[in-house]
Amino acid sequence: MNILITGIHGFVGSNLIKTLSKTHTLYGLDIVSPNKEGVKQTLSWDDLQHSEKMPTIDAIIHLAGKAHDTKNQSAAQVYFDINTGLTQRIFDYFLQSTAKKFIFFSSVKAAADFVPGDVLTEEVIPDPVGPYGESKIKAEEYIQANPSKDKQIYILRPCMIHGPGNKGNLNLLYNVVKKGMPWPLGDFENRRSFVAIDNLCAVIDGLISKEVESGIYHIADDEAMSTNELIATICEAMGRKPNIWKLNRKMMERVAKVGTTLHLPLNEERLRKLTENYVVSNAKIKKALGMEQMAITAKEGMLKTIKSFQER
Repeated sequence: MNILITGIHGFVGSNLIKTLSKTHTLYGLDIVSPNKEGVKQTLSWDDLQHSEKMPTIDAIIHLAGKAHDTKNQSAAQVYFDINTGLTQRIFDYFLQSTAKKFIFFSSVKAAADFVPGDVLTEEVIPDPVGPYGESKIKAEEYIQANPSKDKQIYILRPCMIHGPGNKGNLNLLYNVVKKGMPWPLGDFENRRSFVAIDNLCAVIDGLISKEVESGIYHIADDEAMSTNELIATICEAMGRKPNIWKLNRKMMERVAKVGTTLHLPLNEERLRKLTENYVVSNAKIKKALGMEQMAITAKEGMLKTIKSFQER
């Protein structure tokens, strides 16, 4: 197939190139257009208005978006301009194009900031909190309001994606452990879902190559991990014994509150991300693709990510 990928030069896009370029011809759509192995051509957003510049496309994967800013320094409107506005723009193009498949990368945060019950499934009534999740759900609503009988449309809600080249909270956690600092949040018992980039790419490959019913699909590894297990896995990758302190939970929550006020690394938002329960079901997507299990286990994916940090 000829596949157009928006945001192709980002973390997810760069990994998708490795998977999809083996059997498909890839085109990029991005704000930057460097030459990249596996990409035939990178187009600009302005090119969408000029049909003569656009190649014939069979599928579109929409990755481009404004990532969640845990420091809360981004203006709310920026999220809606990018996450909602760009999605509307590329989806409108898809509907009038010859492409038959559209894959939109939304987020579990479009469904819920906190998991109601034990596991987050696709049946949840969306209740996002903050401009990131709200802008993503607005994009989902636009797509669902404009269905097409002869095209396949997939809204994916991945949980936190990680892999080689990944940045963010996992990298922060790794650096804390690398410096020999003890992990002070051992008193928090939680379970959280992640998704390894290998598993995500396997899902995308399946959606491209198979006939799958249109709809919303949550994407996660098969196993959830506690933050304490995550710390132990980081230490395993580094050949160290985990140093986990079970400091009083209430005290650490007060420390994070001060961190929010003073803009310190440990703030309330980051504490919540590191210690909350957020388990996501992947049963629907596995059933749709005929998968008994994901390509790799959660621990295998995490070890691969952490080892990539050591190679930098």
